[in-house]
Amino acid sequence: MSNIDKRIGILIPALEPDQRLIQLLNDLISTEFMGNILVVDDGTVDQTIFEQIKQKFVNAVTVIHHPQNLGKGAALKTGFRYFENKLPDCLGIATLDSDGQHTLSDLQKCVALFATHPDALILGSRQFSKAIPFRSRFGNVLTHNLVRLLTGLRISDTQTGLRVIPMSYAQKALSFGGDRFEFEFTMLLQAKANSVLIVEQPIETIYLDGNVSSHFRVIRDSVAIYLRFFKFALSGLVSFVIDNSLFALFIHLSHAMTLTEVMMATVAARLLSAVANYSLNHHMVFDGQGERTLVKYGAIMVVQMSLSGLLTGLMGSAVDLVGHQTLGLTIIKMVIDFLLFLVSYQVQKRLIFVEAHPNGHVE
Repeated sequence: MSNIDKRIGILIPALEPDQRLIQLLNDLISTEFMGNILVVDDGTVDQTIFEQIKQKFVNAVTVIHHPQNLGKGAALKTGFRYFENKLPDCLGIATLDSDGQHTLSDLQKCVALFATHPDALILGSRQFSKAIPFRSRFGNVLTHNLVRLLTGLRISDTQTGLRVIPMSYAQKALSFGGDRFEFEFTMLLQAKANSVLIVEQPIETIYLDGNVSSHFRVIRDSVAIYLRFFKFALSGLVSFVIDNSLFALFIHLSHAMTLTEVMMATVAARLLSAVANYSLNHHMVFDGQGERTLVKYGAIMVVQMSLSGLLTGLMGSAVDLVGHQTLGLTIIKMVIDFLLFLVSYQVQKRLIFVEAHPNGHVE
């Protein structure tokens, strides 16, 4: 057992598990991960398996029981808290599903990759094809596209249960909203906001019995994931309307045409809309987490705001807007803001948030 293995917690959320969980634990014990293995029972009715675990793996496996089903996200949070309190020198937490989809070999590959990227979120990524059960393929396509749309990250397997999570990020994740499958989706979105690199490790794709043991509910869990996206989009739309409406109002009231006046209108409108956007994202979309994101994005906002005001003022003075001053400047500003948004996205993607690709390659 390597030094890194000794400081990795193994977390297995379980709901109505079968003998495959016993086999998984046997495999883990054979690697001498003893003392760092935690199973969180998320409200299982038939306790037979857990009675077997207590008898077979005395002092080797810890089991925590939820009195009722709270959701996979809640089970993961319970595990995060456990390792935070019981394993103070823990570097990271490896999570696995209890249904036999993850092999010992793949876990070892992910842990080895974590050893070279100790601050990164490691994902054990499966390869999806038409042979994969519809429920799993549908869920992954949904979250894959949403993560790419919201963060610009191309993650091939957004629903993998095999992950190695840095302890520092697991502690932050305790404040993330969502107690079911959407919690894992939120962790991907928030990884970028918290400057946590995502690195994928290809793993074997295993689905037993058509994946009937999966507790992913296509309709209910998909709605929860979509809801987060729509709230994010709504907050962006609201801030866009506030920004341009206030800009038009300030221009109309001041009859502004000089560069200085346009800059002042731009700054005033942007500051007010930014406060609204950050407040909505912070409290409505991401449930209050990510306190340091305000400082992180503040610098980018200042640069965008300054360029927006400067370019709008210069373009406005170069174009004849007599009789259409308010409308003309507002349209010019909207076009410039859109172009600046595209530039800002590329800057953040290429310089601030480095994207990680499969096989552990970092770009």
